[in-house]
Amino acid sequence: MGRHWIKWTIAIVILAAGAGAYFWFGRRQNPLPEGLAAGNGRIEATEVDIATKLAGRLEAVLAREGDMVSRGQVLARMDIRELTARRRSAQAEMQRAEEERRYAAAILEQQRSQRALAEKDLERYRRLYASKSIALQTLQRQQTARDTARAAVAAAIARQANATAAIDAVKARIDEIQSFIDDSTLTAPVDGRVLYRLAEPGEVLGAGGRVLTLLDVSDVTMTIFLPTDQAGRVDLGSDARIVLDALPDVVIPARVSFVAPKAQFTPKDVETRTEREKLMFRVKVRIDPELLRAHAEKVKTGLPGMAYVRLNADAVWPPSLATPVGEGR
Repeated sequence: MGRHWIKWTIAIVILAAGAGAYFWFGRRQNPLPEGLAAGNGRIEATEVDIATKLAGRLEAVLAREGDMVSRGQVLARMDIRELTARRRSAQAEMQRAEEERRYAAAILEQQRSQRALAEKDLERYRRLYASKSIALQTLQRQQTARDTARAAVAAAIARQANATAAIDAVKARIDEIQSFIDDSTLTAPVDGRVLYRLAEPGEVLGAGGRVLTLLDVSDVTMTIFLPTDQAGRVDLGSDARIVLDALPDVVIPARVSFVAPKAQFTPKDVETRTEREKLMFRVKVRIDPELLRAHAEKVKTGLPGMAYVRLNADAVWPPSLATPVGEGR
């Protein structure tokens, strides 16, 4: 009798476990309504490197890993003592060039006056020669004096032009140095979170040396792979939903932002080997930027989940996906 009781007990437990498993997996794997598609993926965000423009010594790093930063916020500074010295030298050269231009302008005025005087004298000498009061040689000497005065004016004009060009060249060099100084203050190009701190104050970095890596929390996506019959019906901007494994009750609104133009074999981390051997199209869905701005501090990359895509405008979301966060939930 005891053995029969044990057998019945085991049978009941097995049946209960089977029913529970059937209910659980059946609920998890219910087919989607017509017009919807789904795929698994992970949350991704654009990474932005904060790097130096010139080689130099890192003076300060003002952000730590995990810090939230806003666009335009100063994140690091490079040592600019050498650049400051170069700028002072160029500014002194600018002053010399400006003095040279003023001197050239004064010389030009003087040469123009001498040219005007020589031309008047020449006219007077011509009248004297016409009245046979002077010899031809005297007239020719005055013509030579007039020509010399004209040449002196041309030389003075060229000298002034050279001085102006020198000023422009020095000004360009000053602007270049100033741009290097400005670029030595490293700021955040986007709102985001500091993902990595790659250098410390005192380190000497080469041109393009990375100091920080930011995570752009305004551009968060999930990449999934869909077969040809489904991918061909997906339009850019189509409505989508994301449900993360860590937050199964939270439906995140998204839209299709990319559909690959060519099919490919899916990566190794997608489903079974049979699925990987199929040609699939890569589809990227992007989370609503407004929602991201409101919850920027909660953005985490690498979280696995499912993305659901509407294949046509008439498709109806099932109740579990009908109300995304921010729309009444």
